[in-house]
Amino acid sequence: EDEQIVAEIMRRRFFPAVLTHKAWEGFHFAGHEIRITEATDCYGAVVWPSALVLCYFLETNSKQYNLVDKNVIEIGAGTGLVSIVASLLGACVTATDLPELLGNLQHNVLQNTKLKCKHQPCAKELSWGVDLEKNFPRSSCHFDYILAADVVYHHPFLDELLLTFDHLCENDTVILWAMKFRLDKENQFVGRFQTLFDLEVIFDFPSLNIILYKAMRKGRMQS
Repeated sequence: EDEQIVAEIMRRRFFPAVLTHKAWEGFHFAGHEIRITEATDCYGAVVWPSALVLCYFLETNSKQYNLVDKNVIEIGAGTGLVSIVASLLGACVTATDLPELLGNLQHNVLQNTKLKCKHQPCAKELSWGVDLEKNFPRSSCHFDYILAADVVYHHPFLDELLLTFDHLCENDTVILWAMKFRLDKENQFVGRFQTLFDLEVIFDFPSLNIILYKAMRKGRMQS
């Protein structure tokens, strides 16, 4: 079953028949052909398999996880594929990443969502752990969903990542987080994450070494 679903997910990706001066990949999700421009000089500007897993899940579980009119933020959005799919599924999306990735992120989001979405998504700078209350004040920023794909990869800022999850997540916020397991340091982050959040495995792909988690804040029932 794992291999069958993985094959279906990977079939959603296609490449241009003719090479052009701009590197791009194509994807089929939410009834649309999505073209993603990549920059191969940095990790955040390529599409990783975890993003495909999360997109596939959002599309195939759109009744259980209905994104229509929901406020959604993606952290570590990279090329923007997950944010684009969430937007095409009806969400009001804020796609975030580091300032050096924003140009490519904004380009991809605009190219693939303009006049196609109920809510036009926006791209916004978010450096984990930095100026969180200033840029995303708790009094006015409420997110129904936090999306994250492969944010825990060879990353020196895991403390800041946990701070960011903590700041953005309210009692009723659902985190959907796809993670590829690689190194012990990143794997240990899951244990630290569980000190603040209840974690549930909702998709597991041993052949890709990827797990999709659902998480919510601990102690939310008492709040």
